[in-house]
Amino acid sequence: MDIVYIDRASGEQQKEKVYGEWLIKLLYGQGWTSKTAGTLLQALFCKNPYASALAGWWQNLPHTAKAIAPFIADYGIDSQEFLDDVSSYRSFNDFFIRQLKPSARPIAAGENRAIIPADGRYYFYQDIEKADGFVVKGQKFDLTKLLQSKELADKYRHGAMVLARLCPSDYHRFHFACDGIPDAAKPIPGELYSVNPLAIRQNIEIFTQNKRVLTTVETPQFGKVLTVEVGATAVGTIVETYTPGKQCHKGEEKGYFSFGGSSLIWLFPPQSIQFDSDLLAATESGLEIRCLMGQSMGVATE
Repeated sequence: MDIVYIDRASGEQQKEKVYGEWLIKLLYGQGWTSKTAGTLLQALFCKNPYASALAGWWQNLPHTAKAIAPFIADYGIDSQEFLDDVSSYRSFNDFFIRQLKPSARPIAAGENRAIIPADGRYYFYQDIEKADGFVVKGQKFDLTKLLQSKELADKYRHGAMVLARLCPSDYHRFHFACDGIPDAAKPIPGELYSVNPLAIRQNIEIFTQNKRVLTTVETPQFGKVLTVEVGATAVGTIVETYTPGKQCHKGEEKGYFSFGGSSLIWLFPPQSIQFDSDLLAATESGLEIRCLMGQSMGVATE
């Protein structure tokens, strides 16, 4: 099944070119593999931390740098946006965690306006409780399991949610969506299943099963905003680069993912933000919308 999304800049639908599609289909029992075989392979690649560690080690080796130029060409990545010259990357992972020129991702102005925190494909839910499923119609993951706290889950059950999926071809640094003071990141151990739609359609609880990091950001406009970075297959490392307890500003870097696909989840308190209409319309149509870091997400309601 093709993965189709809306490109926010053009408003047009695009077909996604899936990196490692053969492996995803192999792991999730699609194509020529059976579900039983896929389950066994998941135990080997997704539940075994050494598999992702090995993938990360491999992508840090110098010889992997030769794959950078073909990858850029295959996925149509604009190298003019890179902060550093392509020749300076010593490995594929160096390229993967690349930084961009500030001018490549202008930040939407307005102190009451939140921004898109990372390049990726997004869903937006104004009220989680009223949404008819996350990604898969009729299926919602468990907030208590995601946050590892019933108290937190109860507070945000009617809140707004942003769900982002980062593809291997995306810029993989993530940023603060609004001004505030972040607390220390809380790691939550878990597996490393793929967050590709081909996998999520089979098991929405992947978000609550995968390794993730939870941070609370105390903001003047939106109240306490929760951020969750979710690792995935071949993503053994989520690196937080911010300073806990220090004032942050929207657009400032919060951290980055090492090699692989990954997801971000942002939870806003009930009735604290109004998402932009085009973002909500895309989600209501059942499609992800590809956004870039720094674009407008929505405005505070008070």
